[in-house]
Order: sequence, then C-alpha cells, then structure tokens
Amino acid sequence: MSGLVLRAARRGDCVDIARLFLASSDGLAEYIWAPHVDGRGSLITVGTARYAREGVAFSFQNCIIAECDGHIAGMMHSFPMDEPADGAAPEADPVLRPYAELEDYGSLYVSGVAVYPDFRTRGIGTRLMEAADERAQSLARPRVSLICFDENRSALRLYRRLGYREIDRRPLYPHPALHYDKGDALLLVRDVDAQSAPR
Repeated sequence: MSGLVLRAARRGDCVDIARLFLASSDGLAEYIWAPHVDGRGSLITVGTARYAREGVAFSFQNCIIAECDGHIAGMMHSFPMDEPADGAAPEADPVLRPYAELEDYGSLYVSGVAVYPDFRTRGIGTRLMEAADERAQSLARPRVSLICFDENRSALRLYRRLGYREIDRRPLYPHPALHYDKGDALLLVRDVDAQSAPR
C-alpha cells in the first residue's frame, strides 16, 4: 500500500510495541505481565520495560514496525525457536503449559502481530507476515511458526489464507485474563519457500 514502510524497531518504539503486543495476545500478555505491575505502573509500563531489553527473545531488537505515512500502524515480533538446554524444567503454570508444549524447534516463531484499529483492512497484517518469511530466510530458518486460538476465527482465516497449516494443538486452561475460555491453542507452521495461498 502507498505510504507503508517496514523497518527494524528502535528502543523508542517500546510503548507502541507493548500496546500492540497486549492487543495481539488475546489476554496472555495481561496474564504474564499483571504480577509485575506495582502501585505506580500499568500493564503498558511493564510491557515497555520488557521490550526495552537487549539480547533476549522479548526485545525490540526482534520486532519489525509498520509505519504508514510516518505513523506507527503495527508491529510483528518474532524470534528463533530453539530447543531448550538439557534438563530444562517443564512449564509448571497450567495456564502457560499449553504454549510451552506447542513449540516448533528450528522455526522462526511469531509471538505477536498486530495493527492499530485505524490502520486495519489495508493489508498491513499480511505485509508483516510476509516480513516474517523474509526474516526466517535471513536467519536460515525453514519455517515460520505461531500459535493461534481456534476461537480467534478472523486471525485463523488470515493465517490459513497465507498457507499456514496446523501441526499440533492443546486445550486451553481457562483464566479470567484470557479472551477465550474454551477451545484449543493451535500450533501453525508455514514453509518459507512455499507459495502463498491465493489472495
């Protein structure tokens, strides 16, 4: 689309990254971040500090920003999904366990992609997902993976249109912070050299 630019995120983008990641996670980020909110902070404060770090998976360094006519319109966060070191303890938290079990080692994992409401229906989300393919290729990763709730039908339609296929699933563990209290979390993958589904 005209006026759309994708660029590497900068530290100054962390507030927008936190807002967009919070929107993209269907309540999971709220669940993870809420215990770290103190009396003066907020979920956005916690998320901003989380993404301001360097050298970790959840960092602005792993984000791509979509700008439309100079305004931040959306973001995509991804990182290489590698097998944990031997002896790593299994996830004890029942809410987080389904996501810990849905990991496609060797892939580039897209943990969040979101577009602000004013910029939706312009193809920005699709372009950000194409950027995930490009990043996977640059990192010599053969696949892109992501997790989507089966109840999030609009997101699932987009991913299927882009050629993602389901390879595993786990039932959700209900929690008030999550936007969905039933159904499954789906592990979806796409080979980076595969042709995109017709648009």
